[in-house]
Amino acid sequence: MGSIAEPLHVDPFAEQNREEDAGAVFVLESKGTWWHAGFHLTTAIVGPTILTLPYAFRGLGWGLGFLCLTTMGLVTFYSYYLMSKVLDHCEKAGRRHIRFRELAADVLGSGWMFYFVIVIQAAINTGVGIGAILLGGECLQIMYSDLFPNGSLKLYEFIAMVTAVMIILSQLPTFHSLRHINLVSLFLSLGYTFLVVGACIHAGTSKHPPPRDYSLETSESARVFSAFTSISIIAAIFGNGILPEIQATLAPPATGKMVKGLLMCYAVIFVTFYSASVAGYWAFGNKSSSNILKSLMPDEGPSLAPTWVLGLAVIFVLLQLLAIGLVYSQVAYEIMEKKSADVNQGLFSKRNLIPRIILRTLYMIFCGFMAAMLPFFGDINGVVGAIGFIPLDFILPMLLYNMTYKPPRSSLMYWINISIIIVFTGAGIMGAFSSIRKLILDAYKFKLFSSDVVD
Repeated sequence: MGSIAEPLHVDPFAEQNREEDAGAVFVLESKGTWWHAGFHLTTAIVGPTILTLPYAFRGLGWGLGFLCLTTMGLVTFYSYYLMSKVLDHCEKAGRRHIRFRELAADVLGSGWMFYFVIVIQAAINTGVGIGAILLGGECLQIMYSDLFPNGSLKLYEFIAMVTAVMIILSQLPTFHSLRHINLVSLFLSLGYTFLVVGACIHAGTSKHPPPRDYSLETSESARVFSAFTSISIIAAIFGNGILPEIQATLAPPATGKMVKGLLMCYAVIFVTFYSASVAGYWAFGNKSSSNILKSLMPDEGPSLAPTWVLGLAVIFVLLQLLAIGLVYSQVAYEIMEKKSADVNQGLFSKRNLIPRIILRTLYMIFCGFMAAMLPFFGDINGVVGAIGFIPLDFILPMLLYNMTYKPPRSSLMYWINISIIIVFTGAGIMGAFSSIRKLILDAYKFKLFSSDVVD
């Protein structure tokens, strides 16, 4: 009996069907190299959410914070590696999958899995799109408030400005066409991380450093809830949920290329995640804001670092948010264009161009409207991590690998995969409960179309 599973049924997503699939031919065209995949992965994972890591450490403390950060990093790298191996195996068997939902449905042999994945992916991708526009608007508001302290513009007006820019950028037709933008995004993430780390060191070593207290909450139940909320936040920060779509952009054969892209991505993760966590939590302790830039620019009193440093960091964050919004919109675009575009017409033909402009514009307007209406979206980060990223990035890849390669039940790999599934299923349930609890506790702060983002 071989160690590789044989296909259980005829693949409904066979390569010959791709020729009539406009979402595959247009949006997910396969022309990229491994370093292009590395750029896409880095943009999908290493974003301004890393500035939330000191806040996540608030609920964990130094020891548990480092343990969770390292564990999440190792597990997600392992998880993405296994998923890439499953995709490579399917490609060698003549069944190249370019969508997460198709891979899950094919390997697990269940039609409902197709819809489960597409619903979770849609929630994640739309959520990230809304969050990117909201945070982009907040960045503009920060710069405006610094230049015009008594200015009359509201947060929703800045959100509208970011939405207008996103509508223009959304017309880039393919995922592959984002490769140069995502290279710039990689350097932007390094740039604002180093600026923020330097600002935190400056604040912590100044003559009047902020008071630092690293103690956890006094109530044991509150400590437990805070810890699971922090775990969900870290899971969301490491998650991407679109690895098969990123691997789809690689020119065939894709075998082995994704691992190189992952190594590039995780080199950037190591530098940025640890430095931001250590510097931010060291400087502000359990007073760390959900965005460490807010701690460096308190509402009362002067900034705790040079204005030009913080201003440049905010600009870098704003620019990268545009790239992140574009990357996570690709799944929505390929779903729309699979139905709306005609693969027999040219990519820029009137038949395909007009529907693309209309549908992508409407999608961005929807994301912008939700960002303006719900400016407490940061509080939903933990919920998204628990019910979105944990199933797609910590559970399904292990299941897909065990179903495809069928490692012996006596093998170490089999039990490592099963253990990860069990542990992160429990963490996801507790994280969802803790995050929803925090949403309820913060509900009194929520106000539709508010000009302040709830911390």
